[in-house]
Amino acid sequence: MNTKRVRLLATIGAALAMGGFRAACAEPVSAGSTAYCLYEVPADEPGKRRWINLAIVQYVEATRTEVRIYFGGGSFGSGHEGKIPISSMEEAAAIMEKLRKAAAACR
Repeated sequence: MNTKRVRLLATIGAALAMGGFRAACAEPVSAGSTAYCLYEVPADEPGKRRWINLAIVQYVEATRTEVRIYFGGGSFGSGHEGKIPISSMEEAAAIMEKLRKAAAACR
């Protein structure tokens, strides 16, 4: 097996070990603006992709099993949430850092 392939497989294995396939696939997309700043979160249904606009995030909540991103809330419970499944608080911290970097790139 060549060195490049071994490195690629090791990188993929590390990404999957840290958060599973769904969390490994959730990555920031190209930078937008402060009003339209997209971040990909795992979709609830197979075959779909979902992004949230970081410009309208109200707060983020982390537990040992998931990171919840609350956004778009108005009156009468009109808000929404995006959930990212995780396996540890360290993984939650890594997701928070990705969110921070994606938002900073949109400035």
